[in-house]
Amino acid sequence: MSAKKTALTVIVPALLVPSMLMAPAHAAPSPPADGKGGTGKAPQAAAPPASMSTVGGTLLGQPGIQVNLLPGAPALPASLTGKSWIVADAESGEVLAANNAHWRLPPASTMKMLFADTVLPGLPKDQVHKVTDKDMEGVGPGSSLVGVKEDHEYSVHDLWLGVFLRSGNDAVHVLSAMNGGIEKTVKDMQAHAEELQALDTHVVSPDGYDAPDQVSSAYDLTLIARSGLQKQDFREYCGTAEAKFPGRQEPGKPREYFEIQNTNRLMTGAGGISPYKGIAGVKNGNTTMAGATFTGAAQQGSRKLLVTVMNPGSGGANSVYEETAALFDWGFAAAGKVKPVGELVPPKSADASPHGSPAQSHDHDPSAAGGESSGGIGTALGVAGGVIALLAGGAYVVNRRWPRSRRGRGEDLV
Repeated sequence: MSAKKTALTVIVPALLVPSMLMAPAHAAPSPPADGKGGTGKAPQAAAPPASMSTVGGTLLGQPGIQVNLLPGAPALPASLTGKSWIVADAESGEVLAANNAHWRLPPASTMKMLFADTVLPGLPKDQVHKVTDKDMEGVGPGSSLVGVKEDHEYSVHDLWLGVFLRSGNDAVHVLSAMNGGIEKTVKDMQAHAEELQALDTHVVSPDGYDAPDQVSSAYDLTLIARSGLQKQDFREYCGTAEAKFPGRQEPGKPREYFEIQNTNRLMTGAGGISPYKGIAGVKNGNTTMAGATFTGAAQQGSRKLLVTVMNPGSGGANSVYEETAALFDWGFAAAGKVKPVGELVPPKSADASPHGSPAQSHDHDPSAAGGESSGGIGTALGVAGGVIALLAGGAYVVNRRWPRSRRGRGEDLV
């Protein structure tokens, strides 16, 4: 079965395509639980530690809001309730503002970003796998599922769509089996987190299912998203709004397909949330222990931002999206008007020379950045009949600008 049969709709920055600001005619249902216990309110966590990690700068290791407003800078949104959040420039890595950035909290399905960034490069997208009963062992009760069935065949491409769009723990388990099993995949993810200097992260389950001691932080999730966005396939999957997923497969009959839609409400406009101008991904999550979590990427003009919000304290199912949107609005308005409070550090093995290193990945396309050394929108998008179709890579391309020094040593940047 060829992955080319899959129909995709990909969100690109709305400054380029204003029509994408409109909500789709058919909204997705509320996102399913992606961990133990459904979508109930998370237990109240203790206060943040008085001292946390200083990776990226000493201010990021302090509890509470960290921001340095210059004259003319807008005030931060007044209604933020997230236990932890961060706003960062995706390319320079400058942290514009943060709140408890290194507080180690349950991540829910935002952990799937690390899973994808770790496993995706090693599995060819056109590889086809027939699912066995063993592949599906250990999928937790209450998990979000895309609908993978035993004894059915799926391409790697199909399975990644199931991971990113429907947060399918069933798809995660099948891909983990293809990667050598859950235990190996967890070890691979932990090693990759350490390479990225995401040192707040402790992996127990690859799908983000609630488990004791499984934690990450707003800082780490932002590092992980930034790494993932270097990869063309990662950008494609996290920027896909809807797709066709394989259904029943009966001998002698054509394969059936059904539509799946991304549970990222800032992308689809589901649940009464307006699609965010310039949204490009990345991943949402919701479990009993974690509450709601979200890491988003957006672009307006030449500015590309990453925002992570963990466990808002009020506002219902949409609060994590509303607070993310408010922080995006602030970040775009505050660009150039704040003094950074920290930085997103490079991976341990990165070249931190003045010119940095090229954004290499298994699927790196040198033309994706439009030939600009400082980043920019790619030219690989086409518009036909009002539908945005991905031709070769995503529009949201992050070119790394690694800092020359301070690589995780925790110096104060202010």
